[in-house]
Amino acid sequence: MTLSCWNNTIAIGSTDGAITILDAITGSQVAVLSEHTDWIGYLAFSSDGTLLISMGTDGTAKLWDVQTGGVVKTPPGHTNWGFSASISADNTTIALGSTDNTIHMWNIQTRECYQIIKQENTVKYVGFSPIHPQHLISVSGDKIWWWDTDGHQIAPPHDGSFITFSSDGTLFASCNGSIVTIWNSNSREVVAEFYIADSNINCYCFSPDNRLVAAAFENTAYIWDITSSDPCLIETIIGNANDFVSFSFSSPSTFITISGDRSIKFWQIHTSSMKPAVTDPKSTSHISSPIKSITLQVKDSITITSDSDGVVRVWDLLTGLCNASFQIPAKASHERDVQLIDGRLITVWYADEKIHVWDIEKEELLQMLDPPSGNLRGLKISGDGSKIFILTRSAMIRARSIWTGEGMVEAELYYNWGEFSIIDGSKVWVEYPGGLQQGWDLSARLLS
Repeated sequence: MTLSCWNNTIAIGSTDGAITILDAITGSQVAVLSEHTDWIGYLAFSSDGTLLISMGTDGTAKLWDVQTGGVVKTPPGHTNWGFSASISADNTTIALGSTDNTIHMWNIQTRECYQIIKQENTVKYVGFSPIHPQHLISVSGDKIWWWDTDGHQIAPPHDGSFITFSSDGTLFASCNGSIVTIWNSNSREVVAEFYIADSNINCYCFSPDNRLVAAAFENTAYIWDITSSDPCLIETIIGNANDFVSFSFSSPSTFITISGDRSIKFWQIHTSSMKPAVTDPKSTSHISSPIKSITLQVKDSITITSDSDGVVRVWDLLTGLCNASFQIPAKASHERDVQLIDGRLITVWYADEKIHVWDIEKEELLQMLDPPSGNLRGLKISGDGSKIFILTRSAMIRARSIWTGEGMVEAELYYNWGEFSIIDGSKVWVEYPGGLQQGWDLSARLLS
């Protein structure tokens, strides 16, 4: 249900009340903490990683010693479901936000609740400032509130549905619908801002080095570089059909997610080599674009996808991670293919009544070919990279040289529809609805 990270230690709270401690490097289980009797709703480490605060739907909050796995304190009197909790930077105070519209302030040593801050709505988030132990922020009623630990409001509220601090406390991020704003914690001036169009962001976090911010909507997380006033989207992480429940960075380049299917995934963020797939942050959609082509290249241990926005991604088959992402000018094209040929990423697509041959990494047009007669239904690059196979609506497959455009061979189909693929580099296989199949070696004869 929730997770929290501190350095290489991950705490994961589940629906059965257990808290599992994992090693972020190996993914192995280190310990299981079992004191809650119902769902874990929130987890947070102390700034030095020695303490862990948990809140459960059983109406209890517990403070854990991370080294021993034992309960240090159970603040009494807290009987409502809590949404959020925080430990002050000096490890002296706990703040608990609750569904009863209150924030309870507890002294860790005396176990006394010395202050109750009342709000008009459910407290969805409460957090101590990492650099001002006597200051805390809450989110209630889609407003962000500033308090001191004596319960005094120290700044006017402003709009926002979520907030999080950077690891060193110098920055904090607030969210208002589809807009994420990065603030300077001391001056409260806006440092950067980015958008995820047509979405309602439900969670986000900073990387440990404060260079990146991850924001999520449903099953998609967006990674932004915020080192300048004009943030850059460097990676989009798409989970499965289930929404992301919680996520966090465990290192500047490792991102961990929990999905509704109970899966925990580790993602590698390529902060240095990744080209931005989208340069205009306002144009980013939370809906993943339909895939228009996919190529499996087992000998290179990669698969290559191209979507309707013209974004080509290279995926590592062993890890499932995206190794590179490129933008190509093929957004309007439905017929396309991509191959890695002699270390070069080559793509072909059909648009404006021409077949375009493009070197992706060099962003160079290699050829522009006239198509054969008859409307195109598909394009494939041969496995050896020498030919383009063209499927037309006139029930023909034609092969052309990818480098010269010269016609080579052709074959006639039974029907003018069907899905076709390339086998062993030069053999073409067509499957029709109903199970009928045809195959050719276009340099020789009909196979079957």
